[in-house]
Amino acid sequence: MRILKTLTLRGPNYWSIRHKKLVVMRLDLEELDEHYSNEIPGFYDGLVQILPTLIEHYCSPGHRGGFLSRLREGTLMGHIIEHVALELQELAGMPVGFGRTRETADPGVYNVVYEYLDEQAGRYAGRAALRLCQSIVETGTYPAAELEQDLADLRELWANAALGPSTETIIKEAEARRIPWLHLSARATIQLGYGVRQRRMQATLTDASGILGVELACDKEGTKTMLRDAGIPVPRGTVIQYLDELEDAIEDVGGYPIVIKPLDGNHGRGITINIDNWQDAEIAYDHASEAAKTRSVIIERYYRGSDHRVLVVNGKVVAVAERIPAHVIGDGRATIGELIDATNRDPRRGHGHDNVLTKITLDDKAIAVLERQGYRLDTVLREGERAFLRATANLSTGGIAIDRTDDIHPENIWIAQRAVQAIGLDIAGLDVVTPDITRPLREMDGVIVEVNAAPGFRMHAAPSEGLPRNVGAAVLDMLFPPDTPTRIPIISITGTNGKTTTTRLTAHLFRQTQKVVGYTTTDGIYINEYLVEKGDTTGPQSAQVILKDPSVEIAVLETARGGILRSGIAFENCDVGVVLNVAADHLGLGDINTIEQMASVKSVVAENADPDGHVVLNADDPLVAKMAERVQAKIAYFAMSRDNAVIQEHIRRGGIAAIYEDGYLTLLEGDFTLQLEAAKKLPVTLGGLAPFMIANALAASLCAFVQGVDIELIRQGLRTFNPSSDQTPGRMNLFDLGQHHVLIDYAHNPAGYEAMGGFVQNWEGDRVGVVGGPGDRRDEDLIELGRIAAKLFHYIIIKEDEDRRGRERGEVADLIAKGVVQVDPDARYEIQLDERQAIELSLSKVKDGGLVAITPESVGVAIDLIKSRQA
Repeated sequence: MRILKTLTLRGPNYWSIRHKKLVVMRLDLEELDEHYSNEIPGFYDGLVQILPTLIEHYCSPGHRGGFLSRLREGTLMGHIIEHVALELQELAGMPVGFGRTRETADPGVYNVVYEYLDEQAGRYAGRAALRLCQSIVETGTYPAAELEQDLADLRELWANAALGPSTETIIKEAEARRIPWLHLSARATIQLGYGVRQRRMQATLTDASGILGVELACDKEGTKTMLRDAGIPVPRGTVIQYLDELEDAIEDVGGYPIVIKPLDGNHGRGITINIDNWQDAEIAYDHASEAAKTRSVIIERYYRGSDHRVLVVNGKVVAVAERIPAHVIGDGRATIGELIDATNRDPRRGHGHDNVLTKITLDDKAIAVLERQGYRLDTVLREGERAFLRATANLSTGGIAIDRTDDIHPENIWIAQRAVQAIGLDIAGLDVVTPDITRPLREMDGVIVEVNAAPGFRMHAAPSEGLPRNVGAAVLDMLFPPDTPTRIPIISITGTNGKTTTTRLTAHLFRQTQKVVGYTTTDGIYINEYLVEKGDTTGPQSAQVILKDPSVEIAVLETARGGILRSGIAFENCDVGVVLNVAADHLGLGDINTIEQMASVKSVVAENADPDGHVVLNADDPLVAKMAERVQAKIAYFAMSRDNAVIQEHIRRGGIAAIYEDGYLTLLEGDFTLQLEAAKKLPVTLGGLAPFMIANALAASLCAFVQGVDIELIRQGLRTFNPSSDQTPGRMNLFDLGQHHVLIDYAHNPAGYEAMGGFVQNWEGDRVGVVGGPGDRRDEDLIELGRIAAKLFHYIIIKEDEDRRGRERGEVADLIAKGVVQVDPDARYEIQLDERQAIELSLSKVKDGGLVAITPESVGVAIDLIKSRQA
């Protein structure tokens, strides 16, 4: 077996709308294609021995053990690898479950589709599943050491990819509220919401976290000064920069016990507490000095009591936790070393921040803390006796947290909120030392030791003891107060032909509202009239450029087949999903071999529309109209006649539609009829002579109408949209050369030729066609291009693209010529493979008053050539 290709999907896709993160592995089973699992000696027993947990896979029988039943009865290897890839991820701590395997048109080749949580881990799981199954086929087993290594690698990939615990807390709440989020490319920044509605975060810093407050919080002595001036209890302390200042500083704060820490430290780095002698003070000074970014070190009086973290969000206390340093509790039998090992076996403990708790690290600091208590690693503690392994209570060094949110005294809440206001932070964590948080700080000689910007949330969201607090909700309530939108309107437009023109026209209609419109097309990414990036930008990465831009108020996104198949759609839901048409183009590519399969690809846009949004469908295209059965959104149809049966039934039910009637673009809603404008007055329809462009205008008008754009603004936009070669290059660009006209259109498939033909056939006069087609289309599609051309033109010049896409020179032209003579054996045509020479030849052949229609490979070159003739 061998993997031919692997795709990673990141959004709603051809295989599933709901399951957005999928690996698609194109797998050649080679000789195993002819062998079912029950025909491979020892395979069932070997796989079950290695992965007994496959018993939990239901599969198509719909019950526990269903997959193993299929395995015993006989199933193909692609299906087996799908389940193994899922199970390997499960065993590595990534809960996944969706998968499917489908045969392709190539014998023995299958698309194996399975869910992932992390891209790298998902792709690794597919490769590991292949190795595992191949090994069982060849040897009857898979070495346990190799399986353990696979799982270790997967766990490492997952740990490296996981969001930090604080970010994860916020993201989970955002997903529960259906707030979209994106990774930004720098400094682990997260974007919540789209476009102008977005907010940004880095861990627990937000785009509203003032730099003055953050800088002040980093200045521990400055923070104390501000709080002391506000009458808030803080430790007595001073700052020194040299060791020879230490003795005087200790005396200034009232003598031992003391705390020594770096002025600009965080996360407990460089802090030593409860120092009661000069020798330890010297060591602690060196430790703090090494951790300090500057030479400055704080000397403070040590206050006895428990360490508490008070979390304040948007001026309100939302959670309180008591933090206890890393420790072990004796049982009267085990040594301290053995107790540490037992504590670290707690499944809640991991490395760093990857779990609820952190493993206790046995290092020189831990040994020193033990020795100060009179213990060694081989000491056996009495039952219930506690030995600490860290002086500070940070969770990152193995400490635990106990929720005290419901215990804190109201006066302490008031003090904490005042303290954060004094520093000027939107989110802050206060370190409070007091013997009893239930009583006022002043009564207990309690103090606020520090105010921390970007505080960790793990101790509150997942305390070791007590009630977890949904602190992420408080953050999102601050960033997005009630009734604050998190999304911008998204209009997603797909179809075989007409996408770019419809996208540009739709964007133009929305621009009449004076809002900032971002849109993507086959010729570039735009924000209002400005080009952001040139190129074919109809995939998910281009869509994200618009959705990440903080100025964009409306997104209009051309959504092409290729991007859907390669990566999925870039956004979870759109407000309006538009499907213009489905035709036989790009068949045979990406394992899409029939027009019905192509309709399923295009249908992803319709099915991805929000249930409260709309889907705009072409009622004249049966494949498109049928998509209504698969969508949850409200439906609006467009058609070129009121007589369309789908339109009639839809209107009878009170639905919304747009039709072409009596020469007018017309809106219908139940019994309501409104004429928008005469088609002949709209530049986009070329004087009403291009039916296909009328249909595009109907679709665009519906998009604006269902989104509440004022009718007069829609009319204004329709009248002022001019599909020039500058605005919509290669989309029905008509040039007047005086004695004749030239039409340039990027028609490259039979449906595109038919659409262009709607205008060409209305031309009164000589008609010359310069025709060609992409080399990666099927033979029958290229022949059909010739057949259509024979019906449209009086004289035909057949050319070829410079990029022949795997064809021999002249092969495409011969197939098109074959189609021409099938329709008219006496047709007037010639072959001129060079596109530029073919265009020059056409201009010499056309009669006065005639039309030359060109379907170029290079739109820009063709336009420049024709414009030079105008000059």
